[in-house]
Amino acid sequence: RVQLVESGGGTVEAGGSRKLSCVVSGSTETSYCVGWFRQVLGKERETVAAIYTSQPDTYYTDSFKGRFTISQDKAKNSVDLQMNSLKPDDTAMYYCAANMHLSFFDCSGGYSDPEPPDFRIWGQGTQVTVSS
Repeated sequence: RVQLVESGGGTVEAGGSRKLSCVVSGSTETSYCVGWFRQVLGKERETVAAIYTSQPDTYYTDSFKGRFTISQDKAKNSVDLQMNSLKPDDTAMYYCAANMHLSFFDCSGGYSDPEPPDFRIWGQGTQVTVSS
């Protein structure tokens, strides 16, 4: 059974950086799609970025390009999200999720952007609070 566990959340001052980590365990697949998402209280969950584990290509929602970077640490079997120049509006619960059957093309935003309903296995989330 595939499980995802996020870590790295906490409180950071505006303008600061934070790195989140998502450790994936229990998978027999070597290639799959992992995404980072966030949800502000009272709003819908939105896609931040996604990565296909056996390919270097990544996907970013436009509003996160340039500030956030998704990457894979194969030694730790984790997918990390480096967040820079954080703003109070970035305060949210951050989740990682996986889809073992989403193609590389779809994970990279080929036909359509990867969205939360595309992902079936979710972590418990980690809270990031950016203070002004």
